[in-house]
Amino acid sequence: MMDLIAWMETTFGSHIEWKQVVLIGMTPLFLIGFAIEWQVMRKRGGHEQFRQQFYWKDILTNLTLGSSYQLFELAVHVLFVGAAIFWFWHHRFFTIPINGWTLLPIFVGVEFCYYWFHRSSHRVRWFWTAHVVHHSGEHMNMTTAMRQSMLYPITGWWLFFMPLVLLGVHPAVVFILYACDLVYQFFIHTESVGKLHPMLEYLFDTPSNHRAHHGRNDCYIDKNYGGVLIIFDRLFGTYAEEQEAVDYGIRRQVYSHNPLTLNFHEFIAMWHDVAQPGNLKQRLKHLWAPPEYERGDMRQP
Repeated sequence: MMDLIAWMETTFGSHIEWKQVVLIGMTPLFLIGFAIEWQVMRKRGGHEQFRQQFYWKDILTNLTLGSSYQLFELAVHVLFVGAAIFWFWHHRFFTIPINGWTLLPIFVGVEFCYYWFHRSSHRVRWFWTAHVVHHSGEHMNMTTAMRQSMLYPITGWWLFFMPLVLLGVHPAVVFILYACDLVYQFFIHTESVGKLHPMLEYLFDTPSNHRAHHGRNDCYIDKNYGGVLIIFDRLFGTYAEEQEAVDYGIRRQVYSHNPLTLNFHEFIAMWHDVAQPGNLKQRLKHLWAPPEYERGDMRQP
């Protein structure tokens, strides 16, 4: 792996956005997976349900959001994020070799960082302003995985993975493994697969576990943050089994197919709340408090 990384960096420069390189390269496989899912669900019958689940405007919106997210993230990586990541790398404490003994522990470390990034994306409004885009879809199919926000590089998703870089894992390794995590997640955004063997459901983020994560039902809110593994949810008390029918979407649903509205509605709403008159500390709390936080002085008539 390191030889390939060295060749790529020599050829294209050191600040390669490895995550997007992998995701863009996997696009044909994503499209094949979606085509298979579409065919499976079509054959199961229920024309009206199928029509709603695979509504062409929703799918087009998902694809548009996915492509704009990728292009914007590549641009921001070139302008700023790549250099910032390598600042951490140049100040690392150790240098961890990449081999058969270290690759699996590093992947578990990436999954651990992803768990806390994902959990923060639900419980800290600053990060929620980006992640809300992913949850705003009211139907589940594989293109839902492409429903991503242009704001991610601005809100700082990459900071959650910097502890691994500081420990001495090369950024390319961190983000290639993170990309593998995201590739796996694409295929669990589906209703075409039911519950798997109990052992798989216990260890991994399966389609069933991830459907629950996307539910706005009371029992599913802020649950199942894992990417490939579900063990950290079980360890930290954020696991919920899929039982009742999942109601997809967000509590304050935005009804739009406009990519700009979907990308920025929550970010604008957050700053609108900050700008409201009141105690400065309480106003600024809108940035780091949970999305549902309301100030007492804003509730006064």
